[in-house]
Amino acid sequence: MIIEPIPKQFHNTNPTFSFLDNISNANPMIFCKVYTFCTSSVQNDDPPEDGLDDADEESDVLRDVERIVGIFRNPLTSMAQASLEELGDVKVKREVVCEVLSRLRNDWEAAYTFFLWAGKQPGHEHSVRELHSMIAILGKMRKFDTALSIIDEMRGVRTGRNLVTHQTLLIMIRRYCAVHDVGKAISTFYAYKRFKLEVGLAEFQDLLSALCRYKNVKDAEHLMFANKDVYPMDTKSFNIVLNGWCNVVGNIREGDRIWKVMKERSIKRDSYSYASIMSGFSKGKNINVVFKLFKEMKSSGVEPDRKVYNAVIHALAKGKLVKEARDLMKTMEGNGISPTNVTYNSLILPLCKKYQLDTAKEFFNEMVERGLCPSIRTYHSFFRGLRTEEEVFELLERMYATGCHPTHETYIMLIRKFCRWRQIDNAYKMWNEMSKKGVNPDRSSYIVLIHGLFLNGKLTEAHKYYLEMIKKDLQPEPKVEEMIQAWLAGKREGESHAMDLGKNPAESGEHENNSRVTSKNVNRERNFLQIPESRRIKRERGFSFVED
Repeated sequence: MIIEPIPKQFHNTNPTFSFLDNISNANPMIFCKVYTFCTSSVQNDDPPEDGLDDADEESDVLRDVERIVGIFRNPLTSMAQASLEELGDVKVKREVVCEVLSRLRNDWEAAYTFFLWAGKQPGHEHSVRELHSMIAILGKMRKFDTALSIIDEMRGVRTGRNLVTHQTLLIMIRRYCAVHDVGKAISTFYAYKRFKLEVGLAEFQDLLSALCRYKNVKDAEHLMFANKDVYPMDTKSFNIVLNGWCNVVGNIREGDRIWKVMKERSIKRDSYSYASIMSGFSKGKNINVVFKLFKEMKSSGVEPDRKVYNAVIHALAKGKLVKEARDLMKTMEGNGISPTNVTYNSLILPLCKKYQLDTAKEFFNEMVERGLCPSIRTYHSFFRGLRTEEEVFELLERMYATGCHPTHETYIMLIRKFCRWRQIDNAYKMWNEMSKKGVNPDRSSYIVLIHGLFLNGKLTEAHKYYLEMIKKDLQPEPKVEEMIQAWLAGKREGESHAMDLGKNPAESGEHENNSRVTSKNVNRERNFLQIPESRRIKRERGFSFVED
């Protein structure tokens, strides 16, 4: 295996991030591990003798994927279907189909067009994995009817092969939960029997987990108690709801209530229960409660696991008790539980939030020396603490150098940051970078960019991206819709007023008396674009907005 050094352009030029040079100075095998585990392809074994053949095959797959994806990303290609038909030399393999669907997951029309085309190719029959991928894409974009039509085809009425599994319907349940359509999520759960699938406590807990994952915790709790005679309430069911309140919704008061209900009903609390409640308290300022629960846990005979240690370490770091956090990590290792990158992230995140970057760098160095891969969350922690564009772009380059690639969350964070700094050019740079790196803008990306453009007075540009968002069938949130419609109404009113001013004085004089208030409003809006600080500001969703 040949280990190539990091290119010089990625070496440190800013002392702020000199700690990242340790990656290139460390043991080569450590860097190899870092690079490997940050990519989607993990290879732990030595390549077999026919490795060259495998490499050639992977190269062919990658080439075919790039050609297909390029058709849908080329703005000059108006007829994607016709262009696909011209790909006579492309071999439609399952690896190709899965990878293309993954890259087009935020453009449901392109993904569905390719999916239908691939299904018609000679010798190819969609696998269950491909079908599930397409259903997930359609569900994410709220194309539920189309997704259900695929499930109906999977029943095998014509072929005699029923491909519908518990996972198939669970995908739909999760998609309904994501858009907070709890009724349809529950209806899909009851459809298990219609597809002749067995339903038990495990499937019911999958439903609870899906509800809590997307903040429908209140509905999940009600469902758990309402079905207690059919699906007995056990530790796992309570843990799902407890974790939902504590760590998904972040309502520690409700979490503490469920914690007490578990005691009242004699529901056994396990290490996951303690980890959930302690993690919830650690995110607040209730550090003493975390320590109390930790002692209670040990006295009750429940052995702390890695999640429990991570929660306590996070609480200690958040309370600026770094030495105590390090000591607890040593205790953790002494008990045979080795720290992971999640453990180090529990330290690094609160330190970066408090701008204690030097201490955070020390733990980063220690993590790399142990051969642990800095995850995307590790880099996100440092991004949140940066204050200049130079630091942002340098860390972004070093992130690529270690094999970690930005996600939607990364780009959204940086676009929001640049918009706050009023650096619109850099925000556009991040936006364009998304598509180049195969991360198609999703609904959240558009919403953040539109909010940021409004913040900076770029109203026309915001409207352009709003129309682009609608064209892709991405539903804007009510706040975006409200801002756009208010701007359009003001624009029409301003244009109407300008036309009236062009009339003769006799005609315009009477109109001026009737629309004096409107004229003042328009002028006030114009002055705001020039002097935005003259209006009161309120904060919402990470941005500052002008009060009406």
